[in-house]
Amino acid sequence: MSRVQLALRVSDLEASIEFYRRLFGVEPAKRRPGYANFAVTEPPLKLVLIEGAADQPTVMDHLGVEVDTTTEVDAATSRLAELGLFTRVENDTTCCYAVQDKVWVHGPGAEPWEVYTVKADAPDATSIHPLGQVDTGDCLCGTPATAGGEQLPACC
Repeated sequence: MSRVQLALRVSDLEASIEFYRRLFGVEPAKRRPGYANFAVTEPPLKLVLIEGAADQPTVMDHLGVEVDTTTEVDAATSRLAELGLFTRVENDTTCCYAVQDKVWVHGPGAEPWEVYTVKADAPDATSIHPLGQVDTGDCLCGTPATAGGEQLPACC
């Protein structure tokens, strides 16, 4: 089953969890410090909440399509590359408390999209950073598409 992913950077994680719990009628599928996600069945949605600065409004962090297998990620990678889109592949990356294979593309407004599969849970291994902050690790949720002319990874 494929589903769209929406990752939001929120100022009040607990209030956001409570709101989306009520809105979709489901409990979070995963809770970690500064992070929660919901696996909503109807409509098919993976909602990711990433804790941001307390004084900032909620903003979109990134978008994605969650698929079941690495084969589907590979097929998306080939299709996107054949269409002339710049892709960034990340295999066996640990991010957002999960081991994932993924491919990234950016829309015309620099909005980051990932097609990804979750291979395993990673309860202690993650890197989640505020929007625009550059990191030296493998996972940069919410970073811009480029920094200093160099393509940066993103994840979740």
